[in-house]
Amino acid sequence: MERYYQESIETASYEQIKKWQSERLVKTINHVYENNKYYRNLMDEKGITPDDIKGVEDLHKLPFLTKDDLRKAYPYGLMSKPLSECVRIQSTSGTTGKRVVAFYTQHDIDLWEECCARAIVAAGGTKDDVCQVCYGYGLFTGGPGLNGGSHKVGCLTLPMSSGNTDRQLQFMTDLEATILCCTPSYAAYLAESIHEAGIRDQIKLKAGIFGAEAWTEEMRHDIEEKLGIKAYDIYGLTEICGPGVAFECSAQAGMHINEDHFIAEIINPETGEVLPEGEKGELVFTCITKEAFPVIRYRTKDICVLTREKCSCGRTLIKMAKPMGRSDDMMIIRGVNVFPSQIEEVLLKVSGGDLTPNYQIIVDRVNNTDTLDINVEMSNNIFSDDIKTIQAIEKKIVEKLRSVLGIGAKVHLVNPKTIERSEGKAKRVIDNRKLV
Repeated sequence: MERYYQESIETASYEQIKKWQSERLVKTINHVYENNKYYRNLMDEKGITPDDIKGVEDLHKLPFLTKDDLRKAYPYGLMSKPLSECVRIQSTSGTTGKRVVAFYTQHDIDLWEECCARAIVAAGGTKDDVCQVCYGYGLFTGGPGLNGGSHKVGCLTLPMSSGNTDRQLQFMTDLEATILCCTPSYAAYLAESIHEAGIRDQIKLKAGIFGAEAWTEEMRHDIEEKLGIKAYDIYGLTEICGPGVAFECSAQAGMHINEDHFIAEIINPETGEVLPEGEKGELVFTCITKEAFPVIRYRTKDICVLTREKCSCGRTLIKMAKPMGRSDDMMIIRGVNVFPSQIEEVLLKVSGGDLTPNYQIIVDRVNNTDTLDINVEMSNNIFSDDIKTIQAIEKKIVEKLRSVLGIGAKVHLVNPKTIERSEGKAKRVIDNRKLV
């Protein structure tokens, strides 16, 4: 039997959902217009006032918000509550030196944790479960979000964070964890480690909630088979709140969006035109219950499809398909957002005349774990230098990249003119992962 965390909301009629959305949208627009100069300027530039927004049917009149806006407004420009009422920040990895910093009131955190609780219950979680959270804690939203959601459900929560696999397996077996929350690639690694250690019969897991990076149906089935679980997808962005924006149910046929908190639209990424249900385009979100950092018509750059087709789980919340790609050049590698521009900036800073502007980023997936290799052409200055000099430069780049990206990469200095040239746009990124 399907379980719900908040049944009256998750199975509400479309009319009720639309009523909630209209009331909360109007309230949110008034809130940001009165309390946030950045939003007020955006609306004034478009000739829009709060009086023009009567409900969801007027959402299309409002300006879009992009990641560039978030960078321009860094750090406090998009706060819509006094600092004294904010209790936490979360942050993405920085691009071009500026991170996206999201602010939360206690009310915002409570609602976010409720969204994550819905995901855990949809995966079969109850107060009798032991939930092992292996997403990163700290600034990353994965750990704090699922940790709070697990508390709301009443699970015994193991706040493991990522890494230290031996300790993960010890607690998993000794405390008989039943729900695993982590990136799919780490779940696959844990599955391999479990089989190598010969402890498969000691594992009590029944479900996994995996997100923060792209993964295929083949990878899902492989994890399910190796761990003997049902694997559920979860979606979120730091800019919106974190994981729990949308979650998969037992049908495993798309992720239900928590529409009482977020309004989803699909737009043509080129024109900004709102597309009808069922058409593929860029996903846009509007927060309608957040206080400190309610982003309005935020362009996620994720390409997907929305559908209101009846779901066998009984939930009436609209569903989003697994994202089918990006409308920008961002890559998600081991759960971390990576832009080629970040890598290029590091290479330019380290160069000192020793490197040429020609480089290539190669992303792959080996044994269900993302790999990141960067080939950089040496200049004639160091081409003939000894191997120790070359290795020292490679090490310097690796350390700087880890500092900027938060993940490791392998760097290879290659001979001049060995990276293929293009007459058109340089092909900087080769992504060999089959993610769709």
